[in-house]
Amino acid sequence: MHFVKTEGFMQVDTRLKPELCNCLALRKAARHVTQFYDQFLAPSGLRATQFSILSRLRRLGPMTISALAADLVMDRTTLGRNLQPLEREGLVAVVKGRIDRRSREIRLTDAGAERLHAAVDGWVNAQAGFEAVFGEQRSSELRALLHAVSASELEGVGPRSL
Repeated sequence: MHFVKTEGFMQVDTRLKPELCNCLALRKAARHVTQFYDQFLAPSGLRATQFSILSRLRRLGPMTISALAADLVMDRTTLGRNLQPLEREGLVAVVKGRIDRRSREIRLTDAGAERLHAAVDGWVNAQAGFEAVFGEQRSSELRALLHAVSASELEGVGPRSL
């Protein structure tokens, strides 16, 4: 709740309604679904975020940290924190860039590919479980809507532009 002080007493700012907050609703849903997927991925030793990183590297090949962060819609610092345990376990390697030797690229190692392969059944079961609860059609519509949200140009709308 946000309070506004008026004439010596606090009054609730009625514009603030948590149930109408897009950010809160998205974050709660993301945490809820992430926890669900993490349960299915746990036997492989991966978390949902790690699975996503390894999957992107498998699909797209070696990428710079900046390119991978942009692809995952993640800032570089957060990606770096998520890469550390993967690098420690030998699942990814951070090497000099192929094109620009000053840049660093993230590459999936053979051990990373094996771990990803071991996690696929868990991911498939999580997908099936989610769709069993939420429905196949609604799940498809939700993914399309979330892809549209991720691709939207929110950066152009700042506090000064409204």
